[in-house]
Amino acid sequence: MNRSYLAKTNKAALFFAMALLPSGLAYSQSKKDTVAKEKKIEEVVVIGYGTQRKEAVTGSVASVKGDVLREVPTANITQALQGRTAGVDISQTSTKPGASMQIRIRGTRSLTPNANDPLIVLDGIPFVGSLGDISSSDIKSIDILKDASATAIYGSRGANGVILVTTNRGSKGQKPRFTYNSFTGVQTLFSRFPMMDGPKLAKLRADAGNIYGLGKDETLDTNTDWQKLYYKPAMMTSHDVGVSGGTEGGNYNVGLSYFKQDALIPIQSYERFSLRIALDQQVGKSFKFGFTSNTNYTVSDGNGVAGAPVLGNSPLANPYNADGSIKRTISTASNIDQSWVYIRKTLENLGDKYVDESKGLSSYNNLYGEVSLPISGLKYRLNVGLDYTTSNSGNYTGVGVFNVNAAAPSSAGKGNSQTYHWTLENLLTYDKTFGKHKINAVALYSAEGNRYISSYMSAKNVPADFFQYYNLGQSPQADISVKPEDQIYIQRGLISYMGRAMYTYDNKYMITATLRADGASVLAPGNKWHTYPAISLGWNLANESFMQSLKAINQFKLRYGWGQTSNQAVGPYTTKGTLGVVPYNFGNTNTTGVYITTAPNPELGWEYSKTNNFGLDFGLFNNRLTGTVEYYRTKTEQVLSPTNLPISGGIASVTNNIGQIENKGWEVSLNGTIINNPDGFSWDAGVNWYANRNQILALNSGTIRDVANNWFVGHNINAIYDYQNIGLWQQGDPYLNILEPGGNVGMIKVLYTGGYNADGTPVRAIGPDDRQIIDTAPDWQGGFNMRFAYKNFELSTVGAFQHGGVLISSIYGSSGYLNRLTGRGNNVDVDYWTAENPNVRYPKPGGIMSGDNPKYGSTLAYFDGSYLKLRTITLGYNLKKEFLDDLKLNSLRIYVTVTNPLVLFSPYHKESGMDPEPNSYGNQNQAVNSSLPYNARQLIIGTNNPSTRNYLMGINLSF
Repeated sequence: MNRSYLAKTNKAALFFAMALLPSGLAYSQSKKDTVAKEKKIEEVVVIGYGTQRKEAVTGSVASVKGDVLREVPTANITQALQGRTAGVDISQTSTKPGASMQIRIRGTRSLTPNANDPLIVLDGIPFVGSLGDISSSDIKSIDILKDASATAIYGSRGANGVILVTTNRGSKGQKPRFTYNSFTGVQTLFSRFPMMDGPKLAKLRADAGNIYGLGKDETLDTNTDWQKLYYKPAMMTSHDVGVSGGTEGGNYNVGLSYFKQDALIPIQSYERFSLRIALDQQVGKSFKFGFTSNTNYTVSDGNGVAGAPVLGNSPLANPYNADGSIKRTISTASNIDQSWVYIRKTLENLGDKYVDESKGLSSYNNLYGEVSLPISGLKYRLNVGLDYTTSNSGNYTGVGVFNVNAAAPSSAGKGNSQTYHWTLENLLTYDKTFGKHKINAVALYSAEGNRYISSYMSAKNVPADFFQYYNLGQSPQADISVKPEDQIYIQRGLISYMGRAMYTYDNKYMITATLRADGASVLAPGNKWHTYPAISLGWNLANESFMQSLKAINQFKLRYGWGQTSNQAVGPYTTKGTLGVVPYNFGNTNTTGVYITTAPNPELGWEYSKTNNFGLDFGLFNNRLTGTVEYYRTKTEQVLSPTNLPISGGIASVTNNIGQIENKGWEVSLNGTIINNPDGFSWDAGVNWYANRNQILALNSGTIRDVANNWFVGHNINAIYDYQNIGLWQQGDPYLNILEPGGNVGMIKVLYTGGYNADGTPVRAIGPDDRQIIDTAPDWQGGFNMRFAYKNFELSTVGAFQHGGVLISSIYGSSGYLNRLTGRGNNVDVDYWTAENPNVRYPKPGGIMSGDNPKYGSTLAYFDGSYLKLRTITLGYNLKKEFLDDLKLNSLRIYVTVTNPLVLFSPYHKESGMDPEPNSYGNQNQAVNSSLPYNARQLIIGTNNPSTRNYLMGINLSF
């Protein structure tokens, strides 16, 4: 733990807290700011199947307004959510254009891959798309339900939290209002990968004992900058046009948007075209109906283009011939390695010889009708959701492309998928106020179905480049492959009943009770149904008579919630078992055999979570300072996961309800108006902090260590099982030859956990039993934002921080062969051991190897995951009203934004100069089985697309 860093961050936190204390607030107060204590917060939040005044909410709900999200121009609205809410961990899964992001709300609850994503609800209907499918210009607000008392209303769909997205609609009687939001700018390399240049690689080879010499394309006076030949600044642009309005009987909102993002690496890009329509119409006094449609068309090019190959190229090799033409291949490292010349020009000149693209169309539609019944306050509503998505992908690689063999055959593949999703909801709502009593009750019956179809085929020896992947039938029949496992059909359904009652007395006492029952088609008879009860209580002490003398307190609400949710974290047909196919030869006859891959288990049930949540909401000094403090504990039982079976049985695994997982933690959010002078300077600030502790409580049949899956009781789901690096072996160490027989000075030294003889010497050499369980989760993390305004100018910034945790950098470990320290390929620029330079982190070049890497090389990839960084800085100017009136405009804002501008603290950034935020899936970790899909937060900084720093300019206009 870095104590000096903690001291610095504690001082910064102390300054921030002092700024929000009454003394700081009083600084800017004037007589104009004095408002009667009776003034209440009237903010309304969406809670699922209804809305509620924020003051009356009893569950854990976080809200972010669309205007706040639009202050950060991003490729994906999820990026604008990063660091905005406590308990919501958002991380990149890739830095490729159009890539999605991973969202985890209050930790990870399931061991099943892809079973930890929160439910997204768009305008009241469960959404099968991602947040990236929704344009930021269309969003009115995002409300996040975090505890079970809030999410139980969604039953099994809400086990991992719920994100409610409400989009903009017109208003009755509103004149047509036009909006235009746009930004454009350039993406630049945040930092180069820290690879060696020519002289450093030559010295490394010498220090490694010249294991590898010069290849025929290498010379000592060559110093090629491969990254400069590959990466180039790229453009990003976004345009949104919208019109909204209404009549006395209805309203409308129509929007068109276009987004384009190129990558820093060649021939890779992402485009999105979007159309949104929202209509509402009142018919008479009792009936209204409406329609919402969100349609997207996306094009993604260059999906298979990677960044890793260029990093390993020797800087001693020249990619150009004497006449200036580009070599096809280069030979390096004593001519042992040959590689295709992977630079921007070669890829851009491929033309029809290479394509890897996908095109997607998605349409999400919601139709509703609502009627007011004769009983006052009673309404019936019917929601119908119809969603359709399709994706068509194709790839083609021409003869010899990317291959050292110029005659390597061409290859192509074509795939497509369709998803059909429908939802039917019947809602009966009663809302009535009787004096000091307010009652809201909802009853629901819903049904939904989902069908997924996918297929893929491939071919070799495509006869001509112009065919690409469009006519695979032109290939010889023997080279066409249609595998049964690549043809997929999945169908599933869910039926639900739900009731919820909310009661408030005199704005002091609140209670909410929910009961929902779900029946899922993916489970076997006898286990299909589960019921979810939940209850939450609230007490706003600020409205009690004994608190009226405390003028500074506007709100002081205590909350408690308990609830149960579950997760149908099992794929369709798993209860029946699954079959696989394999080719087999009977003499000269080729046939296909069928075998069991997973055993059936009709006893599979739901994995369910029980949550206790304690909360405090407060508002001080006329709500100039507001905040929330929460503690939660979630215990997930009957956790579903595949269990490996003995090989002798011929069946790989069976899915069981095997264990228990716990998530518990604290969350703190503070928001304050530090200075508020409408005619001069104002300063708003917010900070959120949270700490989540995740651990496995139990595994199947009393198992404590499941090494095959890297699951360990008492540790978090995302643990690593590897040796612990404690330095390097130095000259004169008496235990070197005992613990590492045949080892050498300067090699990696790892922790020994065995016993000792009477004379103090170790009883054995270091071996697999010395591997350690390394928990990777951060100690705590959070985000902050500040906004300064002076007259028509505004300056805002958003940042994030994390303390502790493990970050895994592929380039420093063994996964990419970029830190072999032999000189075979280019090496990360590290300070390695020599006799004259012994007190360093990295081992002696050419030492004891494990495969083609230094022994224990995987331990070099682990870094302290702590960081403090700014994510965005925005400077904006709002044109004066007089000027707007002359132009017949309602508003016009011009701004410039820098994203990813600055890392204030990070051990990894100090070492490498690179962005310390992970950007890849956890299964790139080579310390463990690379086939394991991590379910918890992202851990990896990979070697594909590098992080970017973006410079953007935009406008927001309305008239």
